[in-house]
Amino acid sequence: MKATVRTGLSKTVWIVAGLLILMPYSCTTMPTQLTVTDTGKTYPAETIISARTGQPIAFDALVEDLAGVQVVYVGETHTNRDHHLVQARLIEALYQKHQRLTVGMEMFDPRYDPILARWSAGELDRETFIQKTHWYARGTGWGFPFDLYAPIFEMVQEKRLGLVGLNYPSWIRSKISTSGIENLLPDERSLLADEIDTGNTEHRAYVEEVFNQHAHGRAKSFDYFYEVQCAWEDTMAEAVARNLSAGPMVVVIGNGHIQYKYGVPDRAYRRSQAPFRTVYLAAVGSEVDLDLADYIWVTP
Repeated sequence: MKATVRTGLSKTVWIVAGLLILMPYSCTTMPTQLTVTDTGKTYPAETIISARTGQPIAFDALVEDLAGVQVVYVGETHTNRDHHLVQARLIEALYQKHQRLTVGMEMFDPRYDPILARWSAGELDRETFIQKTHWYARGTGWGFPFDLYAPIFEMVQEKRLGLVGLNYPSWIRSKISTSGIENLLPDERSLLADEIDTGNTEHRAYVEEVFNQHAHGRAKSFDYFYEVQCAWEDTMAEAVARNLSAGPMVVVIGNGHIQYKYGVPDRAYRRSQAPFRTVYLAAVGSEVDLDLADYIWVTP
């Protein structure tokens, strides 16, 4: 089975109702290079590597390719500010190619779309937006510092871009992890994708390895834990497909949901047949498989 990403720093893994978060510890000697598995090649920050050729490419060449597809997935480590700066930079560059660009975000569910639209239209200030989206609400909000994502939100508002939520409400995860999808109340089940695929063996093996190696949070069984992950990714995939009629979309999403494309990208493609690219952001000190994504962008 392929590993998702390895890092030269010590790390801890937090798992909260199915949410997998890699949190590196600080280290006295900071790494300066990313390593590509099985090649021995290393690259510094700000290198963009094409998986197709295995070679670095220029930013303009990346944007030219991304502009030719309908969906661009740009991954992130949620706590890495550099990742959000890259996401904002790509959104701005793709806006220059497509004026009707939409940004889809893992951080919200579609019930917040009217509020997101008001932000895009310039009708809400920052503090009001934080309050109305319940950004810091315990157990239901996103919770990571808003300043990390501010460059993205500022770009969306400046360019008056479409902004939509992709996720399902976070409180549903704990219910699935303890009782499974079949025991959700009807109104809760209606907030998930109509079809949820739990049959991808490679994806299942990756999630099961994480489940077996680390604490499981509230999950009573791996089957329920895996249902959390698949419901999460199929729901986001369905939202991506549903929102493509307005024009191309940049999807801001955790790296784990786009690696090897078996999470959201392939699931959205089955629904829409819309061509896509994936951009995986990985910090120096990491070791990554080249086929994690269409492009690997090395960050500080």
